[in-house]
Amino acid sequence: MAKIFISYKRNVEPDTPVARAVYDTLREEHDVFIDTTIQVGEKWAERIQNAIKESDYLIVFLSEHSVHSEMVVAEIETAHHHGKANGQPHILPVRVAFDENLVYPLSAYLNPLQWAFWDADEDTPKLIAELQQAVRGGELPDASLAEASQNDTRRADSLPSASANMPIRDLGSPEGTMPDASPFYIEREVDREASLALQSDFGATITIKGPRQMGKSSLLNRVMRAEGSREMCKAFIDFQLIENETIQNADIFYRQFCSLLSWEFEIEDRTEEFWANPLGNVQKTSNYVKRHLLAAIQDAPILLAMDEVERMFASPFRSDFFSMLRSWHNNRARDGDWARLNLALVTSTEPYQLIADLNQSPFNVGTVLDLTDFTPAEVIELNQRHGSPLNGTQTSQLTELLGGHPYLTRKALYLFASQKMSFEKLRSTACDDDGPFGDHLRNHLFRMSGQGKLKDGFLGVIKRHRCPDETVFFRLRGAGLARRVGNEVFPRNELYAEYFGARLSA
Repeated sequence: MAKIFISYKRNVEPDTPVARAVYDTLREEHDVFIDTTIQVGEKWAERIQNAIKESDYLIVFLSEHSVHSEMVVAEIETAHHHGKANGQPHILPVRVAFDENLVYPLSAYLNPLQWAFWDADEDTPKLIAELQQAVRGGELPDASLAEASQNDTRRADSLPSASANMPIRDLGSPEGTMPDASPFYIEREVDREASLALQSDFGATITIKGPRQMGKSSLLNRVMRAEGSREMCKAFIDFQLIENETIQNADIFYRQFCSLLSWEFEIEDRTEEFWANPLGNVQKTSNYVKRHLLAAIQDAPILLAMDEVERMFASPFRSDFFSMLRSWHNNRARDGDWARLNLALVTSTEPYQLIADLNQSPFNVGTVLDLTDFTPAEVIELNQRHGSPLNGTQTSQLTELLGGHPYLTRKALYLFASQKMSFEKLRSTACDDDGPFGDHLRNHLFRMSGQGKLKDGFLGVIKRHRCPDETVFFRLRGAGLARRVGNEVFPRNELYAEYFGARLSA
């Protein structure tokens, strides 16, 4: 008897009926978890976390709906990292009437795996038989999409240019990193600052800061396509995909970092050769960049973009790593070759709280871009780009409810413009677990499971507008849940105050 976790997008078709059919059959022989088995009064977030970690297999149903579900992505991410560290659960992905390429980061988690496919009701018995075979120790059929498995799509494909008054049918998707040419991308002052920084002849260091889902990765995407970066040799590293054990072990990390640089810049990997000398890890890595990377890419400027670098704050050697990046920045002043190296760093955490010596930090030099929520004027502009589905009063009420949250605002306007939901319906169901923002809200609650200090701290913010523990405040701010105004701390918006106030009090 195997323990199996079923991950799917709730309350949509065909996802729910297919997942239910698989559950009904597999539970006859195995211990199968599906979210509908959670009892009233249970702490569902903790239950899901534990169920994933205790499972032998995670069956995930990927459809046009679920690939954009924050909860499904969180469950896959949890299973992936726990599986790497403990050998299980094994992920069994199923494409449900869906043959599109996965976008990053799902592409990195799932593209190397074999798939099962479901296209219509008559495929259900065959799918169940294939999953039964896999759970018994076999493998899924070798029918994975060649194009999907070979194409590591780190950024969504760019949409063709379009005017603000685009037809309703061209609304795109509100989920994930926004395509560079999307007409729904609101340019802010930070876009201009980033483009200007990269036009320097002496190298640039750019830091993009902001809470989750503020548009940092979308801005980084545009930085890599900006006017000043067009002639550069570019590489992108996402620290989210570096394993936890690697981040805890300096000998492994720096080697992998140099190998990643080689892979991304498409040069020969000579890591082992450079590691044969008796220098320290930081010196070896700096020598690798100077004597191999810069030498292999002669004359051309280089842009190294790094996303989710806050993961390094949990590393015991974080000070050494960030000091190394700062030294690369400083080296430009005395070595013309280093001036060809441009750095772009993205973080959702305030770096100065975790770096003792600010003179060794790469986050307070160069161009620092601090992303903020949309202003009322920017919400009005975004409403217009969606064909003005809201009137002036409704636009103001949406801004009050969401506080200009970029992702939630875009999602709401997408629902209105596509006529999938009325403004009145959204207002009345905004805080429901199965409402328009339910997946987003439940994902936040899921990630807080087992973190009592964080929950208590956020409840104090909601009720008393206070957060005495600075570490807790910076974690809440980095997660995009709280903001500081003067000496007081507030929930980021009315939606969060109402939803989490009720859930955390209970």
